[in-house]
Amino acid sequence: MYIIMLGAPGSGKGTIGNEICKKYNLVHLATGDIFRDEMKRQTELGKKAEEYMSQGKLVPDEITIAMVEGKLDELENVLLDGFPRTIPQAEALDKYLAEKGKKITAVINLDVPDEDIVVRTSSRVICSNKECGASYNTVFMPPKVEGICDRCGSELIKRKDDEPETIRQRLEVYHQNTEPLIEYYKNENLLESIKINIYSETTKEDTTAEAERRINNRK
Repeated sequence: MYIIMLGAPGSGKGTIGNEICKKYNLVHLATGDIFRDEMKRQTELGKKAEEYMSQGKLVPDEITIAMVEGKLDELENVLLDGFPRTIPQAEALDKYLAEKGKKITAVINLDVPDEDIVVRTSSRVICSNKECGASYNTVFMPPKVEGICDRCGSELIKRKDDEPETIRQRLEVYHQNTEPLIEYYKNENLLESIKINIYSETTKEDTTAEAERRINNRK
């Protein structure tokens, strides 16, 4: 099974993707994690990726495709989070899977209004203890003690790319480069779009259940 998660930065792809992975025993392959690992190890690809990501730009297709295909060579039953992000990446993935006799099961698109994303993402804070990695939201899911992690007691910090200006820049890049994938996968009859409003009573569980229902209809 190959599931693709689509949606703007901050739409909840990672959160819902994790729940889907648990349900279907999939490997959660997030390109963001791949990039961060490469940057942490200061590989040549990592240095190039960091240069683009620090400016809120997309990493060039050739670098991203090479990274992801290298991981896919080792895996089956995968949920792709953050890939593809452009039409050339989608076409490269189609070709790669076809050569292996595989195909995409479904594309889950989380449709969240831009301003909702700005509010939710700009109020996100994370634990400064990397071994903990807990995440909170000062508006929707605050810690018990302001500025302190519930799990380990470490200081909570805001990532540089969670500042409102950076978020809006990333959204602009998304609309220009990634949003066309919605039409691409709609034409391929693979798209399942789920509308989300962060101020409604819809929960993570509700969204996950809806995504699972749609995947089951395609199995």
